[in-house]
Amino acid sequence: MLNNLALPTGYQLQDYEIKKVLSSGGFSIVYLACDQDKKLVAIKEYLPTSIALRTNGATVLPNTDDVALFRHGLKCFFDEGLSLTKIDHKNIVRVLNFFRANETVYMVMQYEQGQSLQDYILGRTVAIPEAFIRRVFAELCNGLREVHTQKLLHLDIKPANIYIRLDGTPVLLDFGSARQALSENMSKNAPSYTPGFASPEQSYDRTLLGPWSDIYSIGATMYACISRNSPPAASQRIKNDLLVQAVVLAKDQYSNDLLEIIDNCLHLDYLARPQSVFSLQKKLLELAPEPIKKTSLMHKIVDVLNKPRSLSNKAGSISKLS
Repeated sequence: MLNNLALPTGYQLQDYEIKKVLSSGGFSIVYLACDQDKKLVAIKEYLPTSIALRTNGATVLPNTDDVALFRHGLKCFFDEGLSLTKIDHKNIVRVLNFFRANETVYMVMQYEQGQSLQDYILGRTVAIPEAFIRRVFAELCNGLREVHTQKLLHLDIKPANIYIRLDGTPVLLDFGSARQALSENMSKNAPSYTPGFASPEQSYDRTLLGPWSDIYSIGATMYACISRNSPPAASQRIKNDLLVQAVVLAKDQYSNDLLEIIDNCLHLDYLARPQSVFSLQKKLLELAPEPIKKTSLMHKIVDVLNKPRSLSNKAGSISKLS
């Protein structure tokens, strides 16, 4: 995205003052802003750059041939914001407000300090402890269960969209359902999902989407935690599955139970995956390995390795896991 498409620093957007761009992509721009009480918030602006531009001033203008498509995506974005305002869960990004302005829609979210799981993965020089993986994803399952209860799917779970707060708790960001709605009608665009983390049904049959689709993405994200890379794209796996199973890839680093959970989540057949987040969460919690007895120097070393890495006090840009 071109920088001149973003709202400038100091721009007054209703009751919020834009401070800087936090992230941008083909679908939206996320800004850091402050409200009238000088409290920091994150604001996501609907701006699908392949079908709309901001050329002068602040107004977002869809391409002449894409007006209907732009409005369809805008409605999905607005409906998504409305649904998310009903969810108040510590592991799901909190939507505080949403409104129309500049011929588009803005979603105001609670600003979280910490770092993305992706930055955490790429910043480590040793393997991520199994205890960390189990805890983070078991907690995320709590939030995702609430999302599914509201008849929503996330559809874009990946390391970049999981944030680790300063206290070590995870929060799920950036829901992709509006992007998914757009991509259903956009043959000229690149896929709106993230290859490697999106389920097979997101690319070939969206009528099969369900909780198991988000579960595939959770499996892919856990796979990234143990491998520092994303799995092969599901569309490629369907043609020629070159995925190295987790039980083979990391058999000497993690318990077989955890690796089997990851492999089960990554089944191409959605019926072979866990069918609910609750069942996945139960496995993550029930099959945790026995704690090491606190009687040796080895225990002290393991304790150090299992402590969460200190986190930055500010959000940074995110590089893609490939």
